[in-house]
Amino acid sequence: MELGIQRCLLPALSSSMHGWDGCRRLRAPSANHMCYGRGACMMSTSWRDKQYPSLINFVAAFLATNSYRLNFLSISPDFIFNNGGLSVAFIFETGWDSEREAAVFSRVNTLKRQFKRLYVVVVVPSAEQNDSFNQSYFKYGMEIGRPTFVLVCDPEMGFEKIVKIAHAHGVCKQQDIVTAMSNQREQAVQSMDGFLQVLTSIPGVDSHDANALAQAIGSIEAIAKASKEFILENTDLSTEKAERIVRFFRDPQYYLSPKIK
Repeated sequence: MELGIQRCLLPALSSSMHGWDGCRRLRAPSANHMCYGRGACMMSTSWRDKQYPSLINFVAAFLATNSYRLNFLSISPDFIFNNGGLSVAFIFETGWDSEREAAVFSRVNTLKRQFKRLYVVVVVPSAEQNDSFNQSYFKYGMEIGRPTFVLVCDPEMGFEKIVKIAHAHGVCKQQDIVTAMSNQREQAVQSMDGFLQVLTSIPGVDSHDANALAQAIGSIEAIAKASKEFILENTDLSTEKAERIVRFFRDPQYYLSPKIK
């Protein structure tokens, strides 16, 4: 059960949990796991000290298999992942206990104010525990998706979900960067097209001349301020073309009069 999963994470979380009678347990990571990519994982020393050694060994092996660096630190969440330059924090409750519900949800409310991207993964191995958690969730007035809760059958499955979520955020971040770079390139091309259009509208000035002006002088504003002598010194344009460029930008009568080529 996943409460409030963000849309961009759905592909990475497509392997959703089985029914309560079909919970699977990941015995150990294998070479067949998808390699999620290089990143860093910070594990809370407090969380580590409360877990069975077998789970810590599984976590360390799973991270190593998927090229993550593991560091043990004194941090407020149980885990912080940095993947693709973006940090995601996790609370990882490896066993739901209704007697601790107040402490759990109090901690959630505290950390969600500190971390923009916070997820809470809770292990509920039975239908009864699932029902108990749902009652507590609404009892403490949680807002769906703020933060997102992910319910799983066992701790190993829970940690695999954590890595998938962190990886998905990193992929989204990288895609955003690629999109932004693509947009910048497109804007640069459009800007250059406009630049060439302005300069080649001057009688006698062709694309070669426009490119020479761009490389030697720069922007339209700089070309408009350049003297004939400066243009001749820094480009291979003829005296006639240099004079036309200067007149085009400084003589309104020349600019507005009809041009016959």
